[in-house]
Amino acid sequence: MDPEASGWAAIDAALARLYPGAAPRFARGHDPLEAVAFFPRLEPIPHWHAISYGMSELYGKQTDNPEESGWGFEFTFRIARRPAETEPPIWAANFLQNLARYVYQTGNWFEPNHHMDLNGPIALDRDTLIRAVVFAEDPELGTIATANGTVQFLQVVGITPDEYEATQAWSVHGFLELLARRIPLLVTDLDRASVADEPEVAEAVEEGRRVDGSATATLALAEFGWRPDGDLVRLVLGAHVAPRVAQTLLGRLPFGRTLRLDGPESSVEFSSGSFFVGTAQDADDQLQVALTGEALDGLVAVLVPVAGVRAPAGAGPLVVEIVRSLIRDPGGNIVRTVG
Repeated sequence: MDPEASGWAAIDAALARLYPGAAPRFARGHDPLEAVAFFPRLEPIPHWHAISYGMSELYGKQTDNPEESGWGFEFTFRIARRPAETEPPIWAANFLQNLARYVYQTGNWFEPNHHMDLNGPIALDRDTLIRAVVFAEDPELGTIATANGTVQFLQVVGITPDEYEATQAWSVHGFLELLARRIPLLVTDLDRASVADEPEVAEAVEEGRRVDGSATATLALAEFGWRPDGDLVRLVLGAHVAPRVAQTLLGRLPFGRTLRLDGPESSVEFSSGSFFVGTAQDADDQLQVALTGEALDGLVAVLVPVAGVRAPAGAGPLVVEIVRSLIRDPGGNIVRTVG
């Protein structure tokens, strides 16, 4: 194959169009990203623009999908920098490696409007409020065609926990539009405060949730499960995620939309309608729950970040157990307790 037609060369060509004559700084690796390129920027605000090599097919075609190269995307990440800063943030390359490992190990890929709660600071050595990420198409690189299929440049955007809650209650896309008006190119600044408390943002999120509902159809939760409990059905949630589930239910069920909670060993799908609790016909570990308006209000009322067992009003055999959440850093150390 002509090397100019390889996946690597196609990424190089896209970067050369954006940064003509500029030589990136590379962080090399093989686990699984082969490299992360860093370009220093001064406009529209000073930042590093990081681009991964390794989520797409960098050389010959290996997958059976002719339309997309590899996973179909490469990560990008824009990190605020001081104008005199000459060394790229290696922690950012390590973070992208961790995201890449997650995709390769689980088979769960990312797309625009996807989201992830990091359960801790995005950079372990920094006192930062950035503790979650969402994904959007890179506004400058977009999507390119290569000999191995298309590659979308998928930008990682760091946000705060309350901003993350806003994306769940409403939508990632809607919230990012608000954020982009305040932060050009959605640069991740570890030192910034949350914008969710700004009256204009809070009002826009609440109006969006009221009019549009929530765009979040599924929540993948490490701290969730359910089990039979005599004549009852016990839902078990971590205190850390309980308020997020409550807000998302309110943004889904009143709009006639379902919400699925996926735990490590079981799942439940909530819908609106005549009250019903039962397992899916083809899977004993999948619970189906239909809630009346009264039952929804009762369930939301007990989804609070306080440990305990509570019976939601109007929700028949359902009982909710909230357990304490132990928030750990990537090293396994407990950094915070919720509940």
